[in-house]
Amino acid sequence: MLENTNPAQNIKLKIPPLPPNPYLKTSTFLYPSHPSSPLLQSFPLSTTTTMPRPLPLLTLAVSLALLASTATVNAHNITRMLAKHPQFSTFNHYLTVTHLAAEINRRQTITVLALDNAAMSSLLSKQLSVYTLRNVLSLHVLVDYFGTRKLHQITNGTEVTATMFQATGSAPGASGYVNITDLNGGKVAFGAEDSNGKIDAVYVKSLVEIPYNISVLQISQPLNSAEAEAPTAAPTLNVTAILSKQGCKAFSNLLIASGAHTTFEENVDGGLTVFCPTDSAVINGFMPKYKNLTAPQKASLLLYHGIPIYQSLQMLKTSNGVMNTLATNGANKYDFTVQNAGEVVTLETKVTTATITGTVKDEEPLVVYKINKVLLPRELFKAVQKAPAPKGAKVVADGPAADAPSDESVDQTADNNGVNKMDGGRLAVVALSLFYGVVMFS
Repeated sequence: MLENTNPAQNIKLKIPPLPPNPYLKTSTFLYPSHPSSPLLQSFPLSTTTTMPRPLPLLTLAVSLALLASTATVNAHNITRMLAKHPQFSTFNHYLTVTHLAAEINRRQTITVLALDNAAMSSLLSKQLSVYTLRNVLSLHVLVDYFGTRKLHQITNGTEVTATMFQATGSAPGASGYVNITDLNGGKVAFGAEDSNGKIDAVYVKSLVEIPYNISVLQISQPLNSAEAEAPTAAPTLNVTAILSKQGCKAFSNLLIASGAHTTFEENVDGGLTVFCPTDSAVINGFMPKYKNLTAPQKASLLLYHGIPIYQSLQMLKTSNGVMNTLATNGANKYDFTVQNAGEVVTLETKVTTATITGTVKDEEPLVVYKINKVLLPRELFKAVQKAPAPKGAKVVADGPAADAPSDESVDQTADNNGVNKMDGGRLAVVALSLFYGVVMFS
């Protein structure tokens, strides 16, 4: 505490010291005392000016950059990217048919070596099965990012990189790798590693580049690999057999007894998602209701537990909304709503709400989940009515109804719900960063 007393004026001046502020840089300037003021002559005033450190500006800039970056995570969709280039329509079509498009969309670091329609014609002339074609096309998907700049700056002029074919575990030895080589004159060559150093194609141009996320590059010809082109049998995915061994035997028996298992089996190749009530859920309290249904109603109830597309758990988490089922038929909607709260995914039917409790099988094109309740469609069971509001309480209007499902493919659906979406954790980080930036800047 500074203290100064002037006998002539009998004035006592006390100036409390300011607490130190680690974020402020202080400069002090002393003004000359005024000759007519005895007080100022004996105790000159001190004026302090403050200058903010550059730290708040840096914090604010980083916060804004973080905010911008979170809005673009998982924003790519290979189907829509290629749709802008009609000369790649055949390649785009077979990425969807082989279910590679959905796999590409789920990955965050990927390079697609695209083939135009002429190059695809030469590949299709080999009359490969759809399963073999999947292996060949997966050889054209590199599990690393290569933009135009990186292609022309490869260390030592050559690099071997893994592909999605190698990642499946189906490629023996080095057959799932691709060799990239910089040639004279700025050309870049590509060849399958198991083709004895043969160059199959050269880089033509870049179609899309989202740095370090996805790159789509045109190459001149398909990559040749004896292993990738080897005959591949269709996967043996017997739905009822899978269910019987994974705690869903009672549900599997109902499928077989009703004949509904045939519809499930027929939809596997095109993509199928099954929600299997566990044995306890089927047995406890549900069988009396089931026995009262007619044969067509039983079939509809069971088909209600299947979606005719492949939906990974991540897709379900990001595609909240109404889902059609195998039972959907014209006026008979037989749909339900997918909702998620964090990591918990629920299926709401207006009659009951079931929760996904585990994954039985996830091998594209088939995925099977366990749920804790039987899904009861409102077409067969009475919808649960909301309890009336107590007297004197304000009635809250229902929220808007969920949008009807669109005709877009699963790949486009994944994209629609993944673009510009920010989860709670990243939102909290951004909010805190902005808060501290503003506080330190003020």
